[in-house]
Amino acid sequence: MNLRRVPAKGASGGLAARPFDSSPGLGRGFSLRISPHGLVRGAPLVLTLLSGFLTGCATFAPRIQAPSPQVLGEPPVAGWGAEKLLQILDQRDRQFRSVRALASVSYRGPEGRQGFQEAILVQRPDRARLETLSMLGAILIVTVNGDQIAGFHPREGVFIRGESSKENLFRYTRIPLELEEMTRLLVGLPPVAPGSDWQTAGGSLYRDRGGQGKEIVTFDLQTGLPVRWHRLGPDGSPELSAAFENFSRTPAGLFPLKIIFEAAVQQRSLEIAYEEPEINAALPAELFSQQKPANAKELPIEALGG
Repeated sequence: MNLRRVPAKGASGGLAARPFDSSPGLGRGFSLRISPHGLVRGAPLVLTLLSGFLTGCATFAPRIQAPSPQVLGEPPVAGWGAEKLLQILDQRDRQFRSVRALASVSYRGPEGRQGFQEAILVQRPDRARLETLSMLGAILIVTVNGDQIAGFHPREGVFIRGESSKENLFRYTRIPLELEEMTRLLVGLPPVAPGSDWQTAGGSLYRDRGGQGKEIVTFDLQTGLPVRWHRLGPDGSPELSAAFENFSRTPAGLFPLKIIFEAAVQQRSLEIAYEEPEINAALPAELFSQQKPANAKELPIEALGG
């Protein structure tokens, strides 16, 4: 399939290619294997999709540097107090509302490694469309909004849907975040909301998670941009981390073309490299829902396993 930049239909503008036209995007670039009785009960989506396609045995080694235990005891850097850093978070929160782009995605986990191309459409706070692409078109289309998550597997003629929830979102993306957190991440923002409960240490903001650990956002003080995020467990070790790299100028502001997400407990990571992202394009609401095709077999989302 030749992906190309052509005038898009409607008000969305920008990228258009078969995956956008055929089913007006983060999947997994793999084929779903269906037994005569449906999906293998209890087999996670990543295992179901990746079996036979992943290469090698990936030993997990975090790429995102963990914060040192002493970082929270550091005094604030002069001129970079909590008020200024929170203003930066708040400003970027208002700057980036949607993204539409092709991306190269690299997955690494206990099952092995795989790279694939993805069409990603995100409209904050709670809409996403993720299409996994092949030379023949989209092979997996996942849509999620505040009410429902749905997945269509065109090759197998299988349609899966369920309630929009963190658990169901994890079944498809393997990203253990709430939907609003995931949409923040995919538009290049730390998956946190600005608030009054943040404190400053060094060049970072941090806050307590109600006795469950802490959350840290680290800034590059040369650029004033948030470049790392960590969610720490009660023992201080990172449970989830994200890094934002390769910032590029856009009409909305500096946007990270590379996003790395790591789940240390699950020993999984995703690296997303955007290609010419469109920021804050108007994305019609119908892009973020799907109806079951007439000839597709419908399965409950629980068939994907945990």
